[in-house]
Amino acid sequence: MRKKSKVILVEDDLILAKGTAKLLERLGGYQVEITFKCEKIFSLSQAGEVDIILMDINLPGAVWNGDEVSGSDLSRILKSQQPTKNIPIILLTAYAIKSERDILLQQSLADEFFLKPITNYSALIALMEDLISNQYIASMEGESSANT
Repeated sequence: MRKKSKVILVEDDLILAKGTAKLLERLGGYQVEITFKCEKIFSLSQAGEVDIILMDINLPGAVWNGDEVSGSDLSRILKSQQPTKNIPIILLTAYAIKSERDILLQQSLADEFFLKPITNYSALIALMEDLISNQYIASMEGESSANT
């Protein structure tokens, strides 16, 4: 049996988050932590306790270092810090159109983009597995080159 991948689901709508978490746990076998508290996102990520982050772009009331931040801002901060830069991040939003995908990914430094409401959990899980696998391979390649 494979190890359960740990997911941080960053979502301010608790009802939506609970439903999404339950489906990810049942269909994908994930261990899901729901939060929109910046401190918790950073503490779990920096401690190496997460395999992937699903990040809502719109996070009203989220504050980091005294400034209100969006999910895109948090993604950019995580991706620019050494201990968290390799954690895959998928941006979730109901408001962006697919043509904005490249701009959102470039600004946030996130790995991927997925539209809400999530109706195709099989596609989301496949994307998550692909990003987790790629991150694992990259980390193993980094370790092997560091050991040579």
